[in-house]
Amino acid sequence: MFDPIKFLTETKIELEKVTWPKKGETIRLTQVIIIVTLIVSFYLGLLDYLFSQLVKFLIS
Repeated sequence: MFDPIKFLTETKIELEKVTWPKKGETIRLTQVIIIVTLIVSFYLGLLDYLFSQLVKFLIS
């Protein structure tokens, strides 16, 4: 049977073993994620624009 108290106790023990990143590392990695997201978004937007123009050209 599922014992929620045991589950929460074991979860707490496991979370104490985790090596949490420092504040500076978290900020740096967040900046990297934002930059990569912007680059990929621009790239996909450009591809979308080019393919839509190609389809318009082929249809007309």
